[in-house]
Amino acid sequence: MRQNTYFQIMVLLNALLFFAAMPISASENVASKMIETEAGELILSQTLVVNSNIEKVWEAYTTSSGWQSWAAPKAEIELKVAGTIKTHYGPDKSIGDPGTITLNIVNYVPFKALTLQAQLSEHWPNIMKEDAENLMNLIVFEELSNDRVKINSYGVGYRNLPEYLELMNYFIPANESLLEKLKNYVEK
Repeated sequence: MRQNTYFQIMVLLNALLFFAAMPISASENVASKMIETEAGELILSQTLVVNSNIEKVWEAYTTSSGWQSWAAPKAEIELKVAGTIKTHYGPDKSIGDPGTITLNIVNYVPFKALTLQAQLSEHWPNIMKEDAENLMNLIVFEELSNDRVKINSYGVGYRNLPEYLELMNYFIPANESLLEKLKNYVEK
């Protein structure tokens, strides 16, 4: 039994080393990779460059109409520290109906950075509910020129555990798909 557990741990460690060192993007426009910190935490880094101005990119992330144009059919945004972004993906639903997703705005610097933290419902995996206070998304906007913006999204607070690695199989392509929609919207 001990030898079997040791073998499983070694396979997992080798997979983690390989996974952390390799880009994991499925998208041609979004660069996704996992970064392991010295503390053993994982950061999901996703980067996208769009051909648009910073004002349109910022509007897409920080206004209800902007969010509805690329992310969700229903959105309400109160842009302020301790404000919220509330969305619903059901086109026939309303904000506040079951299934509403609420992101707390932890902080922001206009046209530079936005830090979000999800309010986790009972539908989220237990491992994430245990770590809810540590899980955040830092989005950094870098104006490369008048019509090019680099968006760096950092999902932070993940632990280096098999449950999180399994969740990344969902989050990485889902986030990449959403960022592709953002690119399509801001480049119109």
